[in-house]
Amino acid sequence: MESLKKNDDFRRCYRTGKSYANRLLVLYVCGNGLERNRIGISVSKKVGNSVVRHRVTRLVRESYRLHEDMFNSGLDMAVVARTRAADASYHEIESALLHLTRQAKLHRGSERSSLHNHG
Repeated sequence: MESLKKNDDFRRCYRTGKSYANRLLVLYVCGNGLERNRIGISVSKKVGNSVVRHRVTRLVRESYRLHEDMFNSGLDMAVVARTRAADASYHEIESALLHLTRQAKLHRGSERSSLHNHG
């Protein structure tokens, strides 16, 4: 699993990507022109102290990792945790993430999303 690290990558995803949201997470998705996906997780100080923020980050990362082989590739995904995520269980975070990735049609076999710019 590769991470989105650079601020520019996050900004590009926010600016050009499509967004999907539920009560725990917001997902921004954009094509990256690579053969693999990159995921970035953003948890602001509004969500909680560093212990809480790290926990939320770990839960999102683990949810993605366990389902990584289900997704189409060539995507940058920025996941932003909302304040309610602070109290969420692993199961709630996982189902919130899968709900958004299904909405975004990122799962293999769902019709290919328009985010893939082959170029």
